[in-house]
Amino acid sequence: MDARDDRDGLRRRLREAFAWRGPENRADLSSWWADPSLLAALGPALAGLHPRERITTVLAPESTGFLLGPPTAIALGAGFVEMRRDFGEEETGDRVLLRNTPPDYSGRTVEWGVRRRLLRSGLRVLFVDDWAATSATAQAARRLVEDSGSTWVGAAVLVDATASAARRDLRLHGLLRERELG
Repeated sequence: MDARDDRDGLRRRLREAFAWRGPENRADLSSWWADPSLLAALGPALAGLHPRERITTVLAPESTGFLLGPPTAIALGAGFVEMRRDFGEEETGDRVLLRNTPPDYSGRTVEWGVRRRLLRSGLRVLFVDDWAATSATAQAARRLVEDSGSTWVGAAVLVDATASAARRDLRLHGLLRERELG
């Protein structure tokens, strides 16, 4: 079985385990986290979305990004840097780079931060998250990477629901497109 067959099998399993739930029809990814074989496959699958890049660092936002970032980094032999909401120097005792998002899927603007000493010139950064709807978080991540002097390689997400222009601009690749989830 080759890598393409493995990815197709993973995509099928993700679709089967996925559900829209509740009166607002929200995405329920909890079955993905509960299945150990699915969970084990996610990091390597996300790492494989940018196969020809020399990635040194994975950047992922709290909270679900913290489930996906470390296993993706391990699969790449890269480091992991956390991206946190409302992350200030007074809480961390460390220098912090901050950026606001454009409005996200619910119209909110969120301030994201990273520890300045962990992103620096010479790093090649892949952003990892579970879902990209408006790409607001990925856009803020890209600005943080550029502010630090690091190089933006692209973004890897489980579910891509972005517009094609944002997808191209961010070099965003998803394992699934939202429309595949029914």
